[in-house]
Amino acid sequence: MNNKVTILLLTIMFISCALQEEEKKSNSAVLSEVKEDSITNPTNKVLLYSDVVWEKLNPARGEKSPQAGTLWGNRKSEVPTGFLAKFIDGFSSPPHIHNATYRAVVIKGSIHNDDPAAEKLWMKPVSFWTQPAGESHITAAKGSENIALVEIDKGPYLVKPISEAFDNGERPVNIDVSNLIWLDGNDIKWISEKSNISTSLLWEETSSKNKGLFLKIPANSKGKIVSSGNVFHGVVIKGILNYDLPKDQIQVLESGSYFGATDRAEHKIENNTTSEVIIYIRTNGEISVR
Repeated sequence: MNNKVTILLLTIMFISCALQEEEKKSNSAVLSEVKEDSITNPTNKVLLYSDVVWEKLNPARGEKSPQAGTLWGNRKSEVPTGFLAKFIDGFSSPPHIHNATYRAVVIKGSIHNDDPAAEKLWMKPVSFWTQPAGESHITAAKGSENIALVEIDKGPYLVKPISEAFDNGERPVNIDVSNLIWLDGNDIKWISEKSNISTSLLWEETSSKNKGLFLKIPANSKGKIVSSGNVFHGVVIKGILNYDLPKDQIQVLESGSYFGATDRAEHKIENNTTSEVIIYIRTNGEISVR
C-alpha cells in the first residue's frame, strides 16, 4: 500500500477514535450533571406511623366514628389525599355513600366493604378494593387492630345518606391478597432482573399518568427505587422497612409509615428481617427498581 495512503488512513482512524472518546466524555458529563442535580436538592420525606396525628373520620358519629390519620394531602379540601383509617373491633357502619371515589388497602385486621345486603367477605392485609362515589355500601371490621390506607383523587371526602345515592358509571373492585398476581424482572422491563423485588399492578389512569402498585421486597434483601414524577407516595403495608433518607440517618418504617418525594428521587430501601415487606406506591411518573 502506498505510504501516503497508509498515513491518511491512520490519521482518519486516529481522528475518529478521538471524536468518539470526546463524545463519550460529553455524554458522561451530562449524565453526571443529571445525577448530581437529582441529589443536590432531594425532596424525600418520611412520616413514621408513630407520628401520625389521629382525628375523627366522621365527627357526626361521635365516639362511634373511625379514626383518620393523614399521610399526604387534605381530605377536607379539593386535593389528592391519602390517609389511614382505623376501626375498632366489631365496627359496622350504617349504609351510606361518599361524594368521592376512593381506593383502599387493608394494612391490619379484617375489613368488609360491600353492598348493605351482601354477605360478609373479610379482606385480610394487602387486599385492595375500590368504592365508587355515590354507591350505597357499608364498612365493617373485626380484629384487635384494624387499619386501612384510603386514597382519593380529589376531596373533600364526605359521608352522605343513601337518599343521595347516584350511579357515576364506576363499579367496585375487590382484590383479595390471595388473588394478587406478582411479576418480577423477568416479566417487566423496569425491574432489574438481578433484583429479587416483584410487583403487582393495581390501577392506572392513562390521562393523568397516575398509577398504583405493590412492591414486594423479600426477606434479607435491598434495592433502590428511582422515581421520575412530581408525585410519589409510598406506604408500608406489611413488614418493617429500612429507608435511607438522603442527608439523614436510616429511618425504620413499620406498617402504616409513609415515604414520598415531589421531584425525581432515589429511594434506597432495605429489608433486613426474615419476613417479606410489601409497599403500596402511587406515582404519576416512571419508576425503575434495581
